[in-house]
Amino acid sequence: MHAYLFPGQGTQFPGMGKGLYEKSKLAQEYFKKANTILGFSITDIMFEGSAGVLKQTKYAQPAIFLHSFILAQTLGKAFKPDMVAGHSLGEISALAAIGSLDFESALKLIAKRASAMQKVCEVENTGMAVVVGLYDVIVKNICNQVDGVVVPSNYNALHQVVISGEMKALKEACEKLRPGAQRVVNLPVSGAFHSPFMEPIVEEFKTVIAQTEFKKPMCPIYQNVTARPSDNIELIKKNLIDQLTHPVMWRHTILHMIEDGATEFTEIGPGNFLRGLVRQINKNVKVNGIS
Repeated sequence: MHAYLFPGQGTQFPGMGKGLYEKSKLAQEYFKKANTILGFSITDIMFEGSAGVLKQTKYAQPAIFLHSFILAQTLGKAFKPDMVAGHSLGEISALAAIGSLDFESALKLIAKRASAMQKVCEVENTGMAVVVGLYDVIVKNICNQVDGVVVPSNYNALHQVVISGEMKALKEACEKLRPGAQRVVNLPVSGAFHSPFMEPIVEEFKTVIAQTEFKKPMCPIYQNVTARPSDNIELIKKNLIDQLTHPVMWRHTILHMIEDGATEFTEIGPGNFLRGLVRQINKNVKVNGIS
């Protein structure tokens, strides 16, 4: 069975999507629609913008969605997923690719999500760090020992966990984790995503979700919060909302997809981050990508 994966924030890069635009009329149509829907030229930011501008949440999230979704569309009938998953915002890219959301609805949803998340980032003094080389339980236990709020926010692979929290607590947790870890690296984000610090935008996002039309997807989507498959619209919507404040259970997601028959994984979108994680999680499955 063939699983398709869609990346999240952090995979953006200057010039992303430009080659796709230049060689595909279908891509040009989607990019032009996107500029109109968003009310600004996302193509200028993607094709010509600096890394500093592009990493801003309000630009990074729609840019990554566009790159991923348009790539999937250019595959045409060759895109035949038995199951899909998306990492963080990639979950919305996946839902659009499998027909649960139309292009305009998905882009508007992501734009509102990104704008709300950026506002929280500007108010809260929070951040994220990746911890490599320690088991999940050790990372979680050390986070619990720290004064202030810092929590695991992405269970990416067996020995790769991302933590989110207020800066003072995050710094203390990193200092405690460093001696036993292979490395601990602060991430270039200004917010504590997938943590209780996103609580202020939950009600706003609930309203946006309620106003968005979802359709039954062509195949199951394995969602970040549960790591389990669903094609139930109400459950999909609930999980999208819960994802804001709950950790991304990526390792568990991939393991469950393999348990359910996935033998080949294809990452669609910028970068190769998810391919690397799948190889860490299970070396026996076929992994490739379209970027």
